[in-house]
Amino acid sequence: MREIVTAVEMKELDHNTIQKAGISSPVLMERAALKTVEEIVQRLKNKEKEKILVVCGTGNNGGDGLAIARLLQLRGVRTWYYIAGKEEKMTAETAGQLKTAEYYQVPRVHNLDPDEYTTIVDAIFGVGLSRPVEGKYAELISTMNRASAYKVAVDIPSGIDSDTGFEKGIAFRADLTVTFAFRKRGLCFYPGRMYGGEIVVTDIGIYSIPGKKICMHHLEREDLKMLPERVPYGNKGTFGKVLLIAGSEGMCGAAYLSAAAALKSSAGMVRIQTVEANRIPLQTLLPEAMITCDFDEKKNQAMLDWCDVLVIGPGLGTGAQSRERAQWFLAKAAECKKTVILDADGLNLLSVHDNWKCFIGEHVILTPHIGEMSRLCGKEIGKIQDCLAQTAADYAKESGAVCVLKDACTVVADAFGDMYLNISGNAGMATAGSGDVLSGVLAGIQCMYLAAEKKFSPVILAALGVYVHGLAGDLAAETVGQRGMTAGDIICFLPEILR
Repeated sequence: MREIVTAVEMKELDHNTIQKAGISSPVLMERAALKTVEEIVQRLKNKEKEKILVVCGTGNNGGDGLAIARLLQLRGVRTWYYIAGKEEKMTAETAGQLKTAEYYQVPRVHNLDPDEYTTIVDAIFGVGLSRPVEGKYAELISTMNRASAYKVAVDIPSGIDSDTGFEKGIAFRADLTVTFAFRKRGLCFYPGRMYGGEIVVTDIGIYSIPGKKICMHHLEREDLKMLPERVPYGNKGTFGKVLLIAGSEGMCGAAYLSAAAALKSSAGMVRIQTVEANRIPLQTLLPEAMITCDFDEKKNQAMLDWCDVLVIGPGLGTGAQSRERAQWFLAKAAECKKTVILDADGLNLLSVHDNWKCFIGEHVILTPHIGEMSRLCGKEIGKIQDCLAQTAADYAKESGAVCVLKDACTVVADAFGDMYLNISGNAGMATAGSGDVLSGVLAGIQCMYLAAEKKFSPVILAALGVYVHGLAGDLAAETVGQRGMTAGDIICFLPEILR
């Protein structure tokens, strides 16, 4: 897993590397430029025909750009640079890079015509941008965006807030962003993630400060190695038993999707507690699952004792019978601290029954989308969208649970300050039932670790489930396309991801 930093954290890490580790700013600048050049050269189709323009600001991001222009030119790639801003306002490091570029006779242009070039490199602002892009800078970025050239951003696209991902007036639209040392939050959240294009994190010699924790991370494919081996001598009970309190009359689809996803995510057994009207459809759709339509104290207790993980809410409804079912299992699970994934109507019921908060704690994973989060915490949807990470963190701390706040960039947070941003998935997953599939995946991931020697915290397992769900969605999109994807397509590709 990789750390994700804010602009303030990045500045502190940079300063620590220079002041404490003794690696000078010009050395770091050279390393950043070299890594960027390596990424650009890898993608050049015909070096002899390339014409590259590097647009440089007067801050240190511009210094990176000047070094990039020089290194490209020295590699035999025709490269020019353009200075946006007044030279007298340059940082000392950037002024030094300008002097070096002039020494090596890297050609400079004063009248910008981006259509002349095959590649445009944006090195105007970087992570330190604190105000909206206006005036001549806005015109410059607009001109660069209109060009048909391949576009590369240095560290972060100019005009993107490095913490929120918001566009500050106007932002550069890159095909490739080469960012240094750590991924920035603004390259996880939208629209920054979209403006960044392909995002590559490169090692330039800036590392974490010993003893200082960075609370935000993201998972990557390497982390799939966290998934435990399946015990060769186990049986279906060994691999976990999931109980779903799901489905109401005419709403069996959500129960099916969640149960099917749990089975496809390695759960050994799944039982669905639902209404009688759903029995035949569910038995037909998913013969591997057991169906129970009874609801009484003795049978409920037997089901609770049987299961390892509960999923409460998919298609449940919010009527009196649904409320009674959800409350019984939520309350009893709180007594024995059995893992609960509370989703959909389970969350809607929680939002209108304040006294249910006493049933929520470390054993619960809450999976609200933004509308459900609004009902839970009382904040307007727009305000939640403005501060997704903080909203998830605040509600996790308030409730004691793990909060999985679902959005294009899903945030997973716990009560102890740990947080994960999910960078898998795509717009095709914005389809009915995708959240129900996620609840099943989360249950399946929990089951995987019941017999595993190595244990992980609940927030990591929740983040892993979200990541796997997104990867299955990415594979589905590659196969069937984003426009025609359904939740069932995500389920179909879960085994391939887990394999």
